This record gives sequence, structure tokens and C-alpha cells, in this order.
Amino acid sequence: MNEKFFDLKKEKQDRMINAALKVFALNGYRHASTDDIVAEAGISKGLLFHYFKNKLGLYSFLFDYSVRFMLLELSACGAKDGDDFFELWKRMEGAKLLVLKNYPYMQEFIESIRHEDVKEALYATEMKKGALEDLREEILSHADMEKFRPEVDVERLKTMLECTFREILSESFREGTFHPNMMQAEINAYLQMMKKITYRQ
Repeated sequence: MNEKFFDLKKEKQDRMINAALKVFALNGYRHASTDDIVAEAGISKGLLFHYFKNKLGLYSFLFDYSVRFMLLELSACGAKDGDDFFELWKRMEGAKLLVLKNYPYMQEFIESIRHEDVKEALYATEMKKGALEDLREEILSHADMEKFRPEVDVERLKTMLECTFREILSESFREGTFHPNMMQAEINAYLQMMKKITYRQ
């Protein structure tokens, strides 16, 4: 990537980033077209390749940028020992949704890596692939686990919450109904429900 990309006006940077996030998230690396990206961004292909050597260079930059941005927001969750598990999860989802206000397809792009099968794309994401999951686990390690009923399998609970919120987000994009505030309210309702089910009375 040409470092001069960051000399562009922020609005133009974000327009190019958002266009690429959307096209890669919806199509995967193999079927993502740089023609579609430049059309979505409203720029010339020459300009895109002035800052990014090729499609792989853009993809690699995009993944690195996305992970860095998400890590920055998640790091602000302010976890401390004894915090409520569901409150921590609420903060993490809130941080994610804060990112999506500026970059709507960033989470979908990150999630799309799970299904990627192009070797060079996988290699480009290998170094930071587990960074977000590691930070999430570090944040949740501060939670007070004594509040759970003894029969609750917390690892399965985590998987269930991840899958549920991933599908809710994906569905909202498929149906064109995504709105951060509405999404946060729905997530909070799920978390409150699970808290009543899994915590000791």
C-alpha cells in the first residue's frame, strides 16, 4: 500500500474503504471485482491501483485496518475483575456497533474470512486472524463466573451468543434493515434474557 493513501481526505479514504469492505464481504475474495469496488466508491481504477498495488494488496490492507480498528474500540471496554459477564458482552457488542456506524460492512468482512478458501487471501490474514478473539477472551476473563448456575456450560453459552448475534447482524444486512441503535436494543434484550436463565437466583 502507498502510505500516501492516508494523505487523502478522510471522507475519500472512508469511501474507498467502505466500498471495498462491502464488495469483499458480500462476494468473498475470489468473486470480488475491483470494477465493482471502484464503481461503489465512485473513483477510477487507476486511482485505486495508485494506492494499492493489486486486489490482494487492497484485501490485505483492509483486513489489517479492520482488525486494528476493532481492537482499538474493544480495548476501550474497560474490563475489571468482578465485572458482570453480560455487561461485558454488552460493552463489546456496543464497541462493535460503534465501529459499524462508520464502517457498516466491517464486521461482515471480518466474518467472511471464516469461509475464505483462496490461499493467498488466507495467508494475508493469517498473522492477525486470532487477535480479536484473543482480546474478547481477555475481556471476558474478568467476569465474575460465580454468578452462573452450576449446570451452565459457559463455553457453549459464548458460542451460542456469538452465533446468534452474527446471524442477527447478517440478516439485517440481507434485508436492508441494519440500524446500530435498533441492533443494540435487540442484542441487549437477548443478553438480559440469557442473564435471567443462566444466573443463580
